[in-house]
This record gives sequence, structure tokens and C-alpha cells, in this order.
Amino acid sequence: MRGRWRAAGALLVVAFVSVGTAGSGALAAAPAKVSVVAAEDFWASIARQLGGDHADVTSIIADPAIDPHDYEARPQDGAALATARVAIVNGVGYDEWADKLLAANPSANRKVVRVGDVVGVKDGGNPHQWYSPRSVDTVIDVVTDALKGADPADAAYFDAQRRAYRSDGLKRYNDLRAQITAEYAGTPVGASESVFAPLAADLGLKLLTPGSFLAAISDGTEPTARDKATVDQQLTGKQVKVFIYNSQNSTPDVAALVAKAKKAGIPVTTVTETLTPKGTTFQDWQARQLQILADALAEATGGSGGTTGDVAAAPSKALPRTGSRAGLPWLVGAAFVLGGFGVVIGSGVRRHRSSPGAA
Repeated sequence: MRGRWRAAGALLVVAFVSVGTAGSGALAAAPAKVSVVAAEDFWASIARQLGGDHADVTSIIADPAIDPHDYEARPQDGAALATARVAIVNGVGYDEWADKLLAANPSANRKVVRVGDVVGVKDGGNPHQWYSPRSVDTVIDVVTDALKGADPADAAYFDAQRRAYRSDGLKRYNDLRAQITAEYAGTPVGASESVFAPLAADLGLKLLTPGSFLAAISDGTEPTARDKATVDQQLTGKQVKVFIYNSQNSTPDVAALVAKAKKAGIPVTTVTETLTPKGTTFQDWQARQLQILADALAEATGGSGGTTGDVAAAPSKALPRTGSRAGLPWLVGAAFVLGGFGVVIGSGVRRHRSSPGAA
């Protein structure tokens, strides 16, 4: 009787170990993901949603406390870009450190998406193209093409992810833009720096702040006395309805402008240069800011706010998984669990058999 139990136990162990071996094979056969490295988190967020299950996307700058203008590259940043199949950098003088790292680590297998180049903004232009919906739309296509070039077998998957991102992921962002434009186009506003300028143009808002003042604050240089006087007059004379400032670049000059705007009874709203809070998606970050802007415009003009609900409380839902291998992670996970279970049981039996000798 005892012999039969030993035989049955041995068969059980063999069966579980066999399943474990099959699970290990499934893991080994899993397709490699496209390695994508973005210099900044706003572009990484978009690439991550376009790549879905078939891309591994990382961002070098992913902390709201870090100023991309002043970032100093680390050795691990160069290593990450050296092995990336797709690299995304902003360009237009915004992240020159990334260009230096790419030049120091050339690769024929790497596709570099330089945003300034693909949207036609040259050095000296406004680098903040993630605040331009038109530029964002162009980058979506270029990044998708880069993913397809790195992984042609999954081209249909990446196309499906792009369609889903445009129709679902960006819906609230696009709806808010359309609603604000419809109700508030032509409204005069002021801003602390150039980060807001592309979005103001998209929304049809009349940005009165001199462009030279916006560029100076963005570049960390001193605005001219004439520009300062002009901006002061616009605020004290209530020529602008809303004042928008970058809370991640609040210099003494900017803080003084914010105080003057509030004293004059002008609603003040903020934007940030990078994703805030950390880990949010591009579209939820932008939609949250658009909601706040719409509320400020409504307060200033007596409008309705141009919104259809609380954006901050209702982030966009995750994109659906598409493509022929959408169920693969579940199957691989199941194989791993079963394989691991077999190994544990087998190890337990081996320990039991060796225990007399150990004692």
C-alpha cells in the first residue's frame, strides 16, 4: 500500500514539474516588447498608451520637482537611451542633454523622434509643443510609425492603440477644448511664460502678454523694463480676464504678477510644465487644467464654464487592450503560476526525502 502511494506521489510530482517546464517555455516564447525611452514624462505617457502591451516605455524626467531646463544627465540615462529601440526627445533647445547622450551612443537600430523636427519648430521657437494639440496629434502619428518600424509584426496592434487613444483616451481633453473655444474664443488673458502660448492659440484666447516677456521668464532671463510695465498695466487696468502662470517656475517677478492679478480681482489659474501629480496620464493632466481654466473664464465673464462635469474626479478610462495577442499576459501568468506550483511541490518532496540524511 505504501509503495502505491509513493508511486502516485512520484507521478504527481512529474506532472507538476512538466507543467512548470511548459510554463517556463511560454515565458521564454513571449514576444519582446519595444524599448522606448522618452526624455520627458508627457511624451512618455502618450507613447505608453500607444505601445500598450507591446512596448516598455520609461521616462528620464518623471518627477514634477525636476526642471527639464536645468536637468543634468546621469550615466544611467545614457545607458537607457543607448539600448532603446525608440527614443523621444523634445528638441528646440529644451533638452539638449538628451541630444548629447544620443550622439555619444549612436545606434543604427534606434529610431529617434525629435518633436521639434517633426512638428516644424526650429531652434528659437516655442519648445513647449506638448501644449499644442496640433503638435500632439502629429507626434501620435510619428510615435506610432516608430513603434511599427521597430515591431512590424504588431503593426495592426499599434494602429488599433492609436485609434483607441484618439477616440477614447483623448475624448475629454478634446471635448473641453472644443467647449472652451466655443464659449470663450477672443477672451483676453495674460500668462507668466510661453508654456501656455500654444494652448491659448488653440483655444482662440487672446494672449495679451508680450511674447518677449513670456520667452524671458521661460528662459530664465530678465524681462525688459518696458515689458514689465506693459504686463503691470494689463493687470492693474484689468485688461485681461484671467491670468495663467506656471507654478513650477514661479520667480519673484511671477509671484509679484500673481499678487497684482489677485488684488485686481482677476482670476488666477496655474499650469505645470510636467505631469502633475506624478504618474498621471497626459490627457488627465491636461483636462484637469482645462477644467480649472474654464471655471476661471466663467467666473471672469459670467459664462457657464464650458464644461460637462468634474474632470479631476473623472479621469479617462484605460484604453482597451486590442490585437490578436491581447489575452497572452493571462495565459503566460497562468502558466507561470502552475509552473511555480509544480516546482514548490517538487521541492517540498525533495526536502522531505533528504531530511533523514540531514538529521
